Amino acid sequence: METSDFDYLLPPERIAATPAPKRDDARLLVLERGRGSRKHARFSDLLAYLPPRALLVLNDTRVFPARLRGRKPSGGAFELLLTRRVSIDTALVGTFSEAWEGLTRGLGSESAPRTVLLGAGVQVEIIERRAMGRALLRATGPGASLLGLLEEIGEVPLPPYIEAARRRGGGEASAVDDRTRYQTVFAAEPGAVAAPTAGLHFTPELMEAARAAGHEIAFVTLHVGPGTFRPVEVADPSQHQMEAEHFRISRQTAETIGRARTEGRRVVAVGTTVVRTLEASARAHGGAVVAGEGATDLFIVPGARFEVVTDLVTNFHLPRSTLLMLVAAFAGREAVLGAYAEAVELGYRFYSYGDAMLITGDAV
Repeated sequence: METSDFDYLLPPERIAATPAPKRDDARLLVLERGRGSRKHARFSDLLAYLPPRALLVLNDTRVFPARLRGRKPSGGAFELLLTRRVSIDTALVGTFSEAWEGLTRGLGSESAPRTVLLGAGVQVEIIERRAMGRALLRATGPGASLLGLLEEIGEVPLPPYIEAARRRGGGEASAVDDRTRYQTVFAAEPGAVAAPTAGLHFTPELMEAARAAGHEIAFVTLHVGPGTFRPVEVADPSQHQMEAEHFRISRQTAETIGRARTEGRRVVAVGTTVVRTLEASARAHGGAVVAGEGATDLFIVPGARFEVVTDLVTNFHLPRSTLLMLVAAFAGREAVLGAYAEAVELGYRFYSYGDAMLITGDAV
């Protein structure tokens, strides 16, 4: 297996710059796992294709306004992307001091200032410069926490391919409220720099209809990091190192999953982040999903065995990406690339704001 085995041709105009007018208006390609047969529907039709009494597991991470922009004393622009809060220091009442991991642009050289000022009285100091623009940062300012000020001074960190698609489209996306649309309706736990995009298609009404139809819904949390956009750049995928992402599985969710498996009901992962969370837990605990939190760098490639997940809702992913390899591991490389080729031909919209797939049925 080589990385080039996961290439496919995608015309730039197929990359979605904006979301569908309504979340569940997105198109849905239904791929039957094992047989490879395909059907075409709308996401609002999802319940018609789910197995009976399924358990849907969704990722309730919340994208926070992690992108910060400013100007250095020299006038040059800089940018910070906060990725994870490392610690909270004991601080005076009314002020905060926090350590964060992040990415920097325009501040990478030793001659660049080590301390920069942002809005709302926030100051960020570079404690340690690391490889590939990464850094350990210390943020200080007024209030209880930096998170409390990010809604005022931060921006939603949209994927670079959405920004590029918008530049090509000449500003057609100016009316999109990304703070709302690049966020699931069930987002609860701040910590992600990218949305779990399969979940973007769900509406409160669709979720209620799923429960009314006898399906069950449970939540896990995996905070999506910037590594989700990093392509596999080595010829041999086994040499690629995933970036660890932090997850949490509640006791209620673990018990719900255990009960569904005991009853022989199917477990539908909504998104690759849910797959990685559940399968990482199962691999660490002899096949069982166990409550707890931790970090996972699990990289799932064809040939992997899936212990927990039986069905998958997912978006269309970038060529050579770890996400595409995971989907190919679940449904078969040829079946997935065949479905992608048909989706391109039929005008499906790709990537984060694009359309969706449901992969259902039993493996060969």
